Amino acid sequence: MPASALSTALDRYEAVIGIEVHCQLKTASKMFCACSTAYDGHRPNSHVCPVCLGLPGALPVINRRAVELVLATGAAIGASTPEATRWDRKNYFYPDLPKGYQISQYDLPLASAGTLTFDTSDGPFTTGITRAHLEEDTAKLVHGEGPAGERLSLVDFNRSGAPLMEIVTDPDIRTAEQARRYAEELQLLLRTIGASDADMERGQLRVEANVSLRKRGTEAFGTRVEVKNMNSFRSVERAIEF
Repeated sequence: MPASALSTALDRYEAVIGIEVHCQLKTASKMFCACSTAYDGHRPNSHVCPVCLGLPGALPVINRRAVELVLATGAAIGASTPEATRWDRKNYFYPDLPKGYQISQYDLPLASAGTLTFDTSDGPFTTGITRAHLEEDTAKLVHGEGPAGERLSLVDFNRSGAPLMEIVTDPDIRTAEQARRYAEELQLLLRTIGASDADMERGQLRVEANVSLRKRGTEAFGTRVEVKNMNSFRSVERAIEF
């Protein structure tokens, strides 16, 4: 698009952006079992047990350290914490989810109504943070070729059940730069408080952007598009700019 046409479009429309970040927490064991989270570089399906494989009769037991790290994140962003919380089932069917549902949190997250302030080229900007909640990660799909050249999809369950924190902003962000700066500041915060190594190259921090457009001066949101599982800050900025 020519620069003049883009400028004209930006005069008429603004973006409404919300960011979801999935962050793998820095714990020694998984969310609901004693399997080690130190599985990087190990052979597939070597860090598994009946719980994280979703076998019938397995009993999940909550990882106390994972709860503490989400509460610490909530304190760092000035969020509120409920007197009681609970777990919910997020049902969907995919090969990387052995139970057919994900143990997550819905209406009673461990942290809600926080904020995060970060610098931009236009000065400091503050976005509201709707929630930070706990859930379990999925397994990893590996796509390749079989011995006869056929296409195969294999499942590595080493990551299944790893403790995952999801952090969701309010729809306050308006530019691609703000989105990138928010993700960078959040990574720095998580590393500073020791909640996560937040290494994007290793999949420990994954960013999803919910983007819609609306005419300037209007309140109603447009049709939302979600860009999922981005693993670099540059990708976040470029996807939203597009």
